[in-house]
Amino acid sequence: MYQSSAPVFIRMLGNLSAILDRAQAHADAKKFDSAVYLPSRLAPDMLPFSKQVQIACDAAKGCMARLAGVEIPKHPDTETTLAELKARIATVIEYVKSFKPEQIDGTESKEIVLKLGPKQDRILNFNGVQFLQGFAMGNFYFHVTTAYALLRHQGVEIGKSDYLGTR
Repeated sequence: MYQSSAPVFIRMLGNLSAILDRAQAHADAKKFDSAVYLPSRLAPDMLPFSKQVQIACDAAKGCMARLAGVEIPKHPDTETTLAELKARIATVIEYVKSFKPEQIDGTESKEIVLKLGPKQDRILNFNGVQFLQGFAMGNFYFHVTTAYALLRHQGVEIGKSDYLGTR
């Protein structure tokens, strides 16, 4: 369970941070404020780029905390620059790194209950492995991929190797 979660979150969040560096370099080269990326969307009803990064971070820290049975740290969604989003990513990477394998391994059968929606009235029940494989990882990858796609759509010269990383 640990090897299927922590190293994956750490690597992909690191890749996302590097993609934000590429976005900043693109904005600098084209001489515009990189803050224009933050509200970008592919469709009017989707969450903006900044929220995609925030949710990817929340998915990683929430997964680790839920599996370990500890309180999830709260981060206000107040980032208004790429640098602030990178700082949030760095904070979450350090948080994920703080977990030891023995806190996560053996949680395959642990009961995980999620309360979703604005009123927290949508309840999902999982065991640990169902939560990790069937919800947490998919949610995490969805938001990382969407953030990547939004920057690519904005003209940032990134590709599959940036998404996957080279480590």
